[in-house]
Amino acid sequence: MSKNKIEYYDDAEQELKSFALKYHSIVAWVAIILNPIWVISDYFNSPKHLYDFFTFRIIVSILILVCVLSRKKLTRFPEIMALVPFIGISIQNAYMYSVMDVAELQKHTFAYIALFIGAGMFVLWKPLYSIFVVAVSLVANVVLFKINSHLQLNEILINGGLLTTSVALFTIVLINTNTNLTRKAIIARLALAESTHQLEIRNAIIVEKNKNISDSINYAQRIQQAIFPPIEKIEDGLKDYFILFRPKDIVSGDFYWFSKVKTTPQNNEPAQDIIVIAAVDCTGHGVPGALMSIIGTTILNQSVSEPSVNTPSDALNYLNKQLANNLNSIADGMDMTLCAINQDKMELQFAGANNPIYIVRNKKLLEFKPDKMAIGGDHENYETKSFTNNIIPLEKNDNIYLFTDGFADQFGGELGKKFKYKNFQKLLLELQDNSMEDQKHVLNYHFEQWKGNLEQVDDILIIGIRV
Repeated sequence: MSKNKIEYYDDAEQELKSFALKYHSIVAWVAIILNPIWVISDYFNSPKHLYDFFTFRIIVSILILVCVLSRKKLTRFPEIMALVPFIGISIQNAYMYSVMDVAELQKHTFAYIALFIGAGMFVLWKPLYSIFVVAVSLVANVVLFKINSHLQLNEILINGGLLTTSVALFTIVLINTNTNLTRKAIIARLALAESTHQLEIRNAIIVEKNKNISDSINYAQRIQQAIFPPIEKIEDGLKDYFILFRPKDIVSGDFYWFSKVKTTPQNNEPAQDIIVIAAVDCTGHGVPGALMSIIGTTILNQSVSEPSVNTPSDALNYLNKQLANNLNSIADGMDMTLCAINQDKMELQFAGANNPIYIVRNKKLLEFKPDKMAIGGDHENYETKSFTNNIIPLEKNDNIYLFTDGFADQFGGELGKKFKYKNFQKLLLELQDNSMEDQKHVLNYHFEQWKGNLEQVDDILIIGIRV
C-alpha cells in the first residue's frame, strides 16, 4: 500500500534531522578547528587585543567541542549542533566588534559576513532558529558596543554594521530556502523509492503470475502430448512417413490423430489392416485451441468403436454431431483432413472439412477437394450437414500429404506476403525424390527461411506418407 503525503512528510522530517545532524557536525568541527586558527588574522588586524580574542576563541571552541562530544544525545535536536557554534561565534564577534576602531571594524566585517553566509549554506533548521540567532547576535552587539565601544552609531553602521545586519537577515532567508529545498528533495527521493518499491512488488506479482501461467501451460502441453498417438503406435502402421508439427505457442490448436483398425471379414476374406490418420485445425491456437484439440481427440477415439462409423465421412459426421451436442453454446469448430489407408488393397478413403488432401504421383500433384464446411460451429443445422466420402486408388510410391493452413498462410519473404498454397504445392513436387525424413527437414528449413524475423502466425502441421 502506497504512502500518503503526510506519511512522506513525516519520513522526510526524520531524514532531514539525520541530514541536519550530519551537516551541523561538520559545521561544529570546522568551527572548532578554524576558530582558534583565525587568531592569526587578529594578530594583523587588532594586535593589541590578541590575547583577549584568542582567549575568547578558545572558550567558544571548547563549548562547541563539548556539544560535539554529546552528539549521540542530540539526534532528536540536531539544531543544537549548529546553534551552539553559531551563537558562540556571534557573541565572540560582537565582543571583537565592540573593542575595535573603525579600521579594524572594516577588516573584521568580512569575517562576520563569511560566518553568516557559510551557515546559510550548511545549516538546516526552521526559520525560528535563524531569527533567534540573529536576534541574539544583534542584542549582543548592542550591549557590548554600549559597554566597550567609543564609536558613534553612524560610524558603526557605515563601517560594517549595516552590511553585517543585512547579510544576517539574508541568511534567515537562505537557511529557510536551503532547508525547504532539502526537504523537497528528500520527499521526492522517498516518493521515487516508494514508487520503485511498488513497481518491484507489482513486477514480482507479474513474474509470479507469469510463472504460474507458464507452469500451467507447460503442464497443459504435457497433457496434450500425452493424448497424441505414440510414435511407436504410428510406426507399427506406417513405415515411411513424417510429421512436421510446430505449435505457434506452447500448446497447439492443430493436432494429429492416428488409429489402426481391422476390417470386418466379408465373403470369406480375412480381415485387413486399415490405417486411419487425421490432420486437424481447431479454431484458434494456444490454450483455447488446445482445449478443442482434446475434445476432438476424445470424440475421434470414441468413433473407432462406434458401429455406425465405417468410413472417414461417417467419422466426420459423428464428430460434427458430438461437437454440436456437447458444445451447444460455443460456435468454434475445426477443419480436418481424415483418411483411411488400406495398403493391402492400395486404396485410400478420404473426407475433408475445408482441408484438402494432396497426392504426388509421377511428378504430378493431385488435389482432392474437401467439403466446404467446418466441423461444429453450426448447432442449428448440424443434422442436415453430411460429409462426402472419396475413394481413391493408390499406386506404389504415391506420396500422400495431410496438412493444416499454417504453412501456406505464413507471412515472410522479401515483401512480407503469405507463402500460399501454390508455392507449397511447388515445394512438395520438388521434394519427391527425397526420403520422407529429408522432406520434413527441408520443409522446416524453407519455413524458417521464409518466415525470417517475422512471428509465426499459426500452428503448423504437415503429415507425409509414402505407400
